[in-house]
Amino acid sequence: MQVFAMKARGLVQFYQKLLKRRPYLVQAIQTGTLMATGDIISQTVIERKSFKYIDYVRTLKFSSIGFIIGGPALRVWYGLLNHYIGSSGKMVAIKKVFVDQVIFAPTFLLLLLSAVGALQGKTWDNLKKDIDLNYLDVLKTNYYIWPWVQLLNFYYVPLQYQVLLVQMVALFWNTYLSWKTNRKTLLD
Repeated sequence: MQVFAMKARGLVQFYQKLLKRRPYLVQAIQTGTLMATGDIISQTVIERKSFKYIDYVRTLKFSSIGFIIGGPALRVWYGLLNHYIGSSGKMVAIKKVFVDQVIFAPTFLLLLLSAVGALQGKTWDNLKKDIDLNYLDVLKTNYYIWPWVQLLNFYYVPLQYQVLLVQMVALFWNTYLSWKTNRKTLLD
């Protein structure tokens, strides 16, 4: 057990060093990886596909949004919140949640749904129909989950670990988003 604890501590220290040296790269990799994992969970658990029939191209497209947009955007956003609102305290956390949920969440979800549709090769008209069909439902579901997560995140978690905490919770969120954006609808 002591050997495991030492290896775990070494892994955490390695992660901390990487995070300090390359915060955007680390955030991009962990976000993309967790989005890929969420898509695989969606395909195997919710859609009940065997591993043999997983659509890995779909997984790669979904995860690329995390690598290219999600991880870097979250890191920049949390840095801006820290810079302009503050880094600690109850009122600071509440203000951050408010700004996050009023500005970032609606904008990022629209960007995410647009990116997924574009990567699925949807026409502009079908993309708009998908957004009309899904956006408000996804945003409403967001408001059930994320304000509480973000309140804990902004109050208790140091800036450099905030994206990691969000992405651990987002594993389940990404599973939901993958299912929501890939299910067959009347538009197909």
